[in-house]
Amino acid sequence: MKHSFTRTGLFVAIAALLASHGAMAQDAPRDARKVQEATPQDAPKTLDSVVVQSDYIPEPLMQSTEVISVVTQDDFVRTGDADAAQALSRVSGLSLVGDKFVYVRGLGERYSSALFNGSPLPSPEPLQRVVPLDLFPSEVLSGVTVQKTYSVRYPGEFGGGVIDLQGLTVPRENFLKLSVGTGGNSVTTGEKGLTYYGGDDDFWGYDDGTRKMSPELEAAIATGQRIVRGANFDREDIRTIGRSINDANLYLLQQKDSIDPDVEFGGSAGFSSEVADGVRMGGFAVANFSNQWRTRFGVQQDAFFTDDSVEFNNSYDFAATRNNARVNAMVGFGVEGERHRVGFTSLYVHDTVKTARSRWGYDDLAGFEKREDYTEWFERQLTNSQLSGEHAFGEYKDVEVSWRAAVAKARRDAPYETGIAYEKVDGYWAHDASRVQGYFRFSEVGDEVRSGGVDATWHLPTERGLALSGGLSYSDNQRNAWTRQFRFLATDGALPFYNRYQRIDYLYSDYNLSQDLLQLVEDTGSAGAAAYDASLEVRAAYLQLEGEIAPNLRGSIGLRHEDATQQVRPYDIFTGAEVDPPAPLENDYLLPAFTVTWNLADNQQLRFGGSETIARPQFRELSPLQYTDPDNDRLYYGNPNLVDSKLRNFDVRYERYFAEGEYFTVGAFYKQLDKPIEATVNESGAVVFQSFFNAPRAAIKGLELDARKYFPAPAALSWLGDNRLYVAGNYTWSDSRVSAGADDTVQPYGYPEPVPALLFVQDGSRLQGQSDHIANMQLGIESVDASLQATLVANFVSERILARGRPGQPDYLEKPGTTLDVVVRKSIMFGDQKGTFSLSARNLLDTRHREYQNGNGERVDIYAYDPGISYSLGFSLEF
Repeated sequence: MKHSFTRTGLFVAIAALLASHGAMAQDAPRDARKVQEATPQDAPKTLDSVVVQSDYIPEPLMQSTEVISVVTQDDFVRTGDADAAQALSRVSGLSLVGDKFVYVRGLGERYSSALFNGSPLPSPEPLQRVVPLDLFPSEVLSGVTVQKTYSVRYPGEFGGGVIDLQGLTVPRENFLKLSVGTGGNSVTTGEKGLTYYGGDDDFWGYDDGTRKMSPELEAAIATGQRIVRGANFDREDIRTIGRSINDANLYLLQQKDSIDPDVEFGGSAGFSSEVADGVRMGGFAVANFSNQWRTRFGVQQDAFFTDDSVEFNNSYDFAATRNNARVNAMVGFGVEGERHRVGFTSLYVHDTVKTARSRWGYDDLAGFEKREDYTEWFERQLTNSQLSGEHAFGEYKDVEVSWRAAVAKARRDAPYETGIAYEKVDGYWAHDASRVQGYFRFSEVGDEVRSGGVDATWHLPTERGLALSGGLSYSDNQRNAWTRQFRFLATDGALPFYNRYQRIDYLYSDYNLSQDLLQLVEDTGSAGAAAYDASLEVRAAYLQLEGEIAPNLRGSIGLRHEDATQQVRPYDIFTGAEVDPPAPLENDYLLPAFTVTWNLADNQQLRFGGSETIARPQFRELSPLQYTDPDNDRLYYGNPNLVDSKLRNFDVRYERYFAEGEYFTVGAFYKQLDKPIEATVNESGAVVFQSFFNAPRAAIKGLELDARKYFPAPAALSWLGDNRLYVAGNYTWSDSRVSAGADDTVQPYGYPEPVPALLFVQDGSRLQGQSDHIANMQLGIESVDASLQATLVANFVSERILARGRPGQPDYLEKPGTTLDVVVRKSIMFGDQKGTFSLSARNLLDTRHREYQNGNGERVDIYAYDPGISYSLGFSLEF
C-alpha cells in the first residue's frame, strides 16, 4: 500500500452572532449546593442561643471550610468544554495528560480520587484504577468540585485532590432541549487517512458481531489448552480454527481519500411537579451521540545515549487515524421536601475508538527497514447506578443524615487487535513469517465497584455554632483482565518467494491456511503473564468537629480510620491456577486533618490546613501481565513489589472577594511523600518496556494565584447590546525534589533483590508528572442576560517527566506548551422557542504534541505528532 498523505492549511473565521440566550438551571446535589449557592437553609440556624457570625459574600469559595475550586454549568458553557477532563484543565494547579487523566498540583492521577455524587468509580483502562475523566460529558454534570485540602469525609487516597463530579438532579421546571452539531480538524477532515472496513455498525461504536470470537475458537479455548498443533489439536483442527478467525475486513488497511466531518446530536428533557404541599417530584433524561475522526502524522524513535553521541535503535514515521464514537445517557428521578430528599440516578457511557495505523522506518535491532500495520477496536463502557437520600430532623433541623448506595461497572473490550509486520526487500514490502510476524489479539478488562455510606451531622446547641459529624463507608472493587494472542506462522519456517509479496488478505487466505502454507499458533503468555484477578476492599469511619473557635475564626478537626486489603492474583490462563500471587497489601491507617479559617474582614479570609493521606498502587502496576499502549506502542509490566505511599500535606490560602463572581486568591502548599510510585523505562535483551517502582521519598512545594473580574464593555462594543468584559486567570508554580541517598534502595520489576536507588533515581530530580508552571487565562465578552458569550481561552503547561529513563539514560519528557481556544455562543428567539448557536476552534496555535529525551545536545522524539486545529459548530433548541 502506498503511503501518500497530503495536508492543507485551515483558516478559521468567526462571524458575529446575534440574539438572546438563557441558561437552563438545574439543581445540584446537596453536597454541591453547599458550595454552589447560598439558600435559606444554609443561613445560620436560630437555636436556643444567639449565634453571631461575620457577614460573607455567598461565593462557593467563601462557604467551604476547605480549599476548593468549583466548575459550574456556566463554566462549561463559557469554555465550551465537551467533558470533565477538558473543563478541569482550566482549574488552577490542574493539567491534563493523555486527554483524559488529570494531574493535580503536579501529582499523577494515582494521587487524586474521582467520585460521582460522592461514590467511587471503576475504570475501564487497563493501566489505571482511576477512571478517565473524558468519559463524563458536560451534558450530564451540574458541576465539578476539586477539593485541594483533605477532609476526613473523603477517601484517604488523597495527594493532589479529590474530584467530585456532581450529576444532574431533580429540575425546578419542565424542559426539553434538542441539539445537533458538526466539526472537523485541519489535519483530518477532508484529507486522506487510514481505515479498515470492520463491521456494519462501527459508526455507532457497537460491534455487530463481526469481531466476536468464532465458535471454533471459543470451543478450542474452552478446552483449557494452548492452541498449537500437537496432542490436543491435530492438523485439521488448526486449519479449521485458523480459517474461522481469518477475516480480511478486520486487518486489511485501506486508504480513505477524504475523512468525514464530525457529527453529534442529542437531547435532554425533564419534568417537575408539586405532588403535595412542599413536596416536589421530578425526573430528567439526557442522551447524546458523537462521532469524531482524528488523524495523526508523526515520529516514533528509540535511542541509546552514549558518552558523546546518540545511537538509534529504531526511527519510524507513522500515520494513524482514529474514529471515536460515543453514546452517553443519564436518567434521574427524585422526590424532595423541606426535610427529606430521595433520588436515583443512572449513568451510561459507551465510548469506542477504532484505529487504523501504520509506521515505517529503519529498525537497527532487526537490521532492516520495517513496516508495521495495526488495526484496533477499543470499546469502553461505564455504568453507574446510585440511590441516595438526605434527611433533616429536629425542630431546627439540628440533625442531618445522608446516605448513598451505588453499583458501578466498567468494561474494556478489545477484540481482534491485529499487528502485521513487513520487511523491505529490493524496494518492495515483503512478509516473511519467519523474520517479521503478525498477531491477532483478544483482551478484556472488567471492573466493578459496590459502595455505600452514611453520614450524620449534629448541630450542637452551643453559642459557638459547632457541628459534630461522623460517618461510615464501604467499597469493594473487583477487577478481572485477560489477553489471548495468536499468530500465523510459516509451517516450513519460511514462505515461498512469491507468497512473501502477496497482499496480506491473499497471504492469509483460506486456501493458504488449508494447504498448511501458514498455521495458527497461540503464543499467549503463561505463568500469570496473561490474566489476573484483583480486589480492593476498604472499610472506613470518621469523626469531625467544625465550627466557630472565636469571633471571626472557624475551624475543623477530624480523624479517619481506614482498613484496606488490596490484592492482585495472577493466574495461568489455561489452567486457572494462581501463579505466585504477591502478598496482599493489608494496611490500617489513622488519617488526621484540620483546617482553620480566619475572617479578616467581611470579604477577606485566610485559610490554613494540614493532613496525612495515602496513595495506593493501581491494580495494573502490581500485576506482571504484559500490556502494550496502543497510542505509543510502549510495552508495560507491573511490579508486585510496590507498596503504599504516605503523604503529609500543608496548605495556606488568602482569599479576597469583590462583587458577585469576582475574587482574588493566593495560596501556598507543601507536601512530603514517602515511597512515591514512579514510572521507569528498562530493557531486557532487545525488549524495551516501562514499569514502576517506589522511589525513596520526595517533596513538592508551590504557589497558586487565581482571579476573576468583570469590566464594563467599551463604548465601541455598544452595538452588541448590554455587555461586560470577563477576565479570569490562574497560575501555579511548583517545585519538586526526589531524594535518594547512597544507602537507599529500590526494587524495580525483574530484580529479585533491592538495588541502589541511585541507579534509577537522580537525587534532586523532579517528581514524575510535575510541571514547574501551569497557567490559564480567559478573556471574553458576555451579555448581562447571557445572550452572548465569546471567550478566548489560553492554557500553558511547562515541561514534565513522563517516565524515568533506563539506568544511565535521560528521562522521558513531555512539553505540552501553549494552547489557544476560542468559543462563541449566541441565542435567537424563534417565537417562544430559544435557539442557541455555538462555534469553537481549539488549538489555534497548532501546538505540537511531543514526548522526547534530551542528551549530548540532541533530542530524540519518542512520540511526536501534530494534532492540528479542531473546530465545531452546533445548534440547540429549547422548548
